Amino acid sequence: MALKTHGQGMLAEINVTPFVDVMLVLLIIFMVTAPLMTQGVEVDLPQTKTVRSLPQDDDHLVLSISSNGDIFIDEYKVAFNELESHLVNLVKKQHKMLFLRADKQVPYGDVVKVMGEIKSAGIEKLGIVAEPDDKPDRKR
Repeated sequence: MALKTHGQGMLAEINVTPFVDVMLVLLIIFMVTAPLMTQGVEVDLPQTKTVRSLPQDDDHLVLSISSNGDIFIDEYKVAFNELESHLVNLVKKQHKMLFLRADKQVPYGDVVKVMGEIKSAGIEKLGIVAEPDDKPDRKR
């Protein structure tokens, strides 16, 4: 803190230049590291025609089922028998949206079991994530 005399008395001023320098450095660090923090579980999603991207806010969680049947909430592994309690704590109580991503190799019955746990946790709205179909229109 620098003290300057102004005719009759002393005036105390804060030098903000070092503060601004530190804040700019922190801003650059966060801008560089933020894209690296978007990690997840590797899942081979089924393909579909119409896909909207996931919202980029913090008001949603992604429940993933990997090809070997492991269940993840965001990137944290959860046992099937603990899934309902985790969903109640993370989604229902915090009013977050839930999106389901399942590898296309996962049996349909396993996906339905997980959806049953989601329903029993009291979650009424569930988003399903799929990859866009990169092949031209074909008749199904």
